[in-house]
Amino acid sequence: MIADLLAPAMLVSLVVVLLVGFPVAFSLAAVAGAFGGLAIASGAFPPVFLTAMFFRILGMFNNDNLLAIPLLVLMGLILERTGIAEDMLMALNRLFRRLPGGLAYAVIIVGAVLSPIVGFVSASVIALGLISMPVMMRAGYDARLSTGVVAASGTLAQVVPPSLVLIVLAEQLEVSLVDIYRGALLPSGILVAFYLVFVFVLTLWKPQLAPPILGEESSSKADWRFRAKLVLDGALPIGLVLCVLASIAFGVATPSEGGAIGVSAALLLAWAKKRLALDRLKQATMAAGVLCSGVIFLLIGASFFTLVFRGLNGQQMIEALFQYIPAGPTGFVVAVNAAVFGLAFFLDFFEIAFIVLPLIAPIAHKVGVDVIWLAVLLAINLQTSFMHPPFGIALYNLRSVTPTSIRTQQIYWGAVPFVLIQILMVAVGKRRASTLWIRD
Repeated sequence: MIADLLAPAMLVSLVVVLLVGFPVAFSLAAVAGAFGGLAIASGAFPPVFLTAMFFRILGMFNNDNLLAIPLLVLMGLILERTGIAEDMLMALNRLFRRLPGGLAYAVIIVGAVLSPIVGFVSASVIALGLISMPVMMRAGYDARLSTGVVAASGTLAQVVPPSLVLIVLAEQLEVSLVDIYRGALLPSGILVAFYLVFVFVLTLWKPQLAPPILGEESSSKADWRFRAKLVLDGALPIGLVLCVLASIAFGVATPSEGGAIGVSAALLLAWAKKRLALDRLKQATMAAGVLCSGVIFLLIGASFFTLVFRGLNGQQMIEALFQYIPAGPTGFVVAVNAAVFGLAFFLDFFEIAFIVLPLIAPIAHKVGVDVIWLAVLLAINLQTSFMHPPFGIALYNLRSVTPTSIRTQQIYWGAVPFVLIQILMVAVGKRRASTLWIRD
């Protein structure tokens, strides 16, 4: 009788510990350790059951998909810390400067390129905000449009390949990473196109919201070397990310090999631009180490929690709960997305991925849901919830780097049209065919 109560008590205890504010990774491990001890004492499972954790840890460090995470993060941070990302933004800005909203186009493109390899929504939004907000304010851009563009572009870390989020989703849902990359290509491309079309229509209707940058014509216009530099500053980082993505998506390289190629190319690019200073490289490696260490601790803690929870027959409890949801696989998908959408107001993606997804993955396979489709839909869903005012994490991150002259209400209102676009994208994503045309 006592053993039957341990699984629900374990979930309740985790919620309480998280609400108190303890670090998630250590909370997971502590709750798992405590209930593992109770389970052994009550006879729910023998002590030898916990030795499976050693094999789980070994599997983590031998996993080729997970090995790609530090490499892709390091590639993105090298591009950011050496100023290559800022050069790309400025180059794209000059290319689009005659158009109303030209800087907004540049921010969206930079976000689509840089955010997926930085991998963390908070880091992406803060980096884009620090780089682009001062420039947009000086150019006379409307505060709501500026903040909305930055927040939306930063959250592209969730869905645009070679997103680290998709790597984690592939691992937690136990599906092929290559298939998820291929399945996410069309939805992410449509989403970026929707952003660009929205800015185009808005600035066509009200060009004063994002005025073109004029009056910078000089002899440099006739200098082909200057113009070639602009093209290279904009094209080389984009080409680098596209090459890494193509090598992984089309099977030329494994994810870890693609990440290694990306790091090597980023270092060569920084060296060619004479930006490869030791202090900048140290900053990039330290930041990558800190971010990836956090992910590893989360993964170990979540794996221990899942092991003990399943040992207490918690998986059967979760499956029994989903049996009461009507409409079969469709109802399952709707219920999971609704739950994840709510949790994302308070938890980061990695916390959701390592706590919630291991519990629903076996059920998704069992009820016959296309897990590739579910993974892409979850990525878009999470992106929406991270921008949803007033709880969106991306909006809080952006508030921390915007000038005090911009009010919080302006940030909220700036996010609304992009949230509506993302909701539209979730509706499009419900059509399973939207993720299959490339991978099939």
